[in-house]
Amino acid sequence: MSRALQPFEELVELDAEALRTWSARALDALGREREEIDAINVYPVADGDTGTNLYLTAEAAHQAVEAVFATAAPDAAETARAMAHGALLGARGNSGTILAQLLRGMAAVLAEGRDGDHLARALATAADAARRAVARPVEGTILTVASAAARACAGGGLLTEVAGSAYEGARTALATTRGQLDVLTRAGVVDAGGQGLVTVLGALVETVTGRAPDRPEAEPHGLLVPLGPAAPERCGTEDGPAYEVIYLLEAGDAAVDLLRSRLDALGDSLVVVGGDGLWNVHVHVDDAGAAVEAGVEAGRPHRIRITHFASAPAEADTDARGARAQRAVVAVVPGEGLAGLCAEAGATTVQTRPGEQPAGDELVDAIRRAHAREVVLLPNDTELRQTAAAAAERARAEGIRVALIPTRAAVQGIAALAVHEPDRRFDEDVVAMTAAAGATRYAELAVAERQSFTSAGVCQAGDVLGLIEGDVAVIGQDLTETARTVLDRMLSAGGELVTLIVADGTPPDLAAALEGHVRRGYLAVDTTTYHAGEGAPPLLIGVE
Repeated sequence: MSRALQPFEELVELDAEALRTWSARALDALGREREEIDAINVYPVADGDTGTNLYLTAEAAHQAVEAVFATAAPDAAETARAMAHGALLGARGNSGTILAQLLRGMAAVLAEGRDGDHLARALATAADAARRAVARPVEGTILTVASAAARACAGGGLLTEVAGSAYEGARTALATTRGQLDVLTRAGVVDAGGQGLVTVLGALVETVTGRAPDRPEAEPHGLLVPLGPAAPERCGTEDGPAYEVIYLLEAGDAAVDLLRSRLDALGDSLVVVGGDGLWNVHVHVDDAGAAVEAGVEAGRPHRIRITHFASAPAEADTDARGARAQRAVVAVVPGEGLAGLCAEAGATTVQTRPGEQPAGDELVDAIRRAHAREVVLLPNDTELRQTAAAAAERARAEGIRVALIPTRAAVQGIAALAVHEPDRRFDEDVVAMTAAAGATRYAELAVAERQSFTSAGVCQAGDVLGLIEGDVAVIGQDLTETARTVLDRMLSAGGELVTLIVADGTPPDLAAALEGHVRRGYLAVDTTTYHAGEGAPPLLIGVE
């Protein structure tokens, strides 16, 4: 049983059980103060969820710690890594993402030693790592509080002394945040993320001393009492970007460096934490689809969460004729069968021809034919994105509200269409469709027309090519066997639903063979099959 909530003697080092207790106490303390921290959340967006986000991040960290204790007797290094990894996987919001990086920075040092001197070094490493993770650090935030905590205990010493000094340094710095950012001064509050970090450090003091740290007598709720007018409940899109986008990303360091530059140009509040191939990405943007697309190009994003900060009221239906719909979807698809499937789902379709992309005029015409005030455009092809963007601009000039979701394959378009709900607010519908598309990996099988060099080697005319995310990954001679290999490679990274889109002319038992392969080898994965008809690639595969 964990020692959480049980008083005990002062500690001289942070062993595995002490770290377990700290994670439990931090979770308990954030649970008690969650609503109060939410109430003072005015920066970077006044959406009243910083306390909740920190609590959920701490909960993920503690669950990871409990998981390693349930299967083994971990040492301190393993416990610290589990705590950091759990926080990385479950990080929520701007402050939660930074907390995950703080824990990761601490874990790297605590793996070497666990006395007071190592704790001081761990806090310094954590503060530095958190600043590097934020694209544009701002003083008066959780970063300021973390740096102050590290400076206050820089001299090292006994474990209890270091923990106490860090807490006092953080609490003093937190009080000054009220005057460091205009938005905090106007609201009369301290930074919510900084307050959450003080709470976490207070739990550390209680862990190593057995006593909860004192709170100022003048402020019975710590530093949570507002001194001015109440903070606004929510920040409108005029005050900043409309969406918060968060996802886990599997990618290398070089790809993440490029991703940082791209996302920094798209929005603000950019935080990218992690390493060793796994990252947690957080950004505020107006174009949620572009932020997800950037992640897709950098690596493999999953657990995508998109939150709309504020929605404008839906426009009233003022068309006296009653003929124009409120919303429609326009989808570009290969094959008659797939076009029919999308049409049955309510979409206006543009059917592609083999080897020929539709022109911009065709897309504009389809948007007009949809005869709606709001249109979601699904290009379903990487090479069509610029043409689709130009068509969307032309339609907007005619007074039609168009959202372009950067789907790169038909299976992503089907995933987006599956969650489309025309009765939702337009922005909310676009967010849900974008998230569904971004969570779908795609592959395609094609037959080589000539000998050529590919990323998987040299292919000959007539070879079956398995393309994953647009790149040739498998070269084979048999369509079914190649498809099995492609499926195995895609499902090795996980998945819950496989979508198969089969064209005319493929072996009649192809779909059944692949469904059986998935059923036998991946018990928790469902399979859905559609028939594309003529004019489509032999096989399209989607994995959600």
